[in-house]
Amino acid sequence: MAKKLNAQQLRKSEPKKEDLKKIKRNPVFLVLDTIIDTYNIGSLFRLADATGIEKMYLCGEMEYPPSSRIHKAAVGTEKWVPWEKKESTLSTIKELKKKDIQIIVVEQNERAISYKEIKPEFPVAIVVGNETEGIEKEVLDEADIIVELPMFGINKSFNVWGSAAVIVYKILESI
Repeated sequence: MAKKLNAQQLRKSEPKKEDLKKIKRNPVFLVLDTIIDTYNIGSLFRLADATGIEKMYLCGEMEYPPSSRIHKAAVGTEKWVPWEKKESTLSTIKELKKKDIQIIVVEQNERAISYKEIKPEFPVAIVVGNETEGIEKEVLDEADIIVELPMFGINKSFNVWGSAAVIVYKILESI
């Protein structure tokens, strides 16, 4: 197991290949679909590190590392999490499906099931979407599962990184 770093150490860290190999990765991928807020992007990197995500895909028009704003929220974890920039969420999902990766999209939709009902078949990819527009219909149509969180208050939706955190940890219960 790799040595744990605090926030100050992470911000200044430069991982070596042997450091990255020591990190246990779970068979979970995270697909970011045109996330607008750099704080959310950084927080998703931090989530990916905390949960041992195999790889993140940053898709569409959004900011990518290196970015001081992402770095601030990610606390340096963007250097420790494997990630790749992709032009299209739809083509990324199709590539993952060809590798027999189950696609779980987090979105409010009439076809969505409660997060409590998720029965993952590993490996899985969790797709989270744009904070304003949500996930495109074409991506939803490629999903194996669409999942949503219940909203008990006046607000219609939950923050994208918070939603992703609930779903990732729920899925990891099955490992």
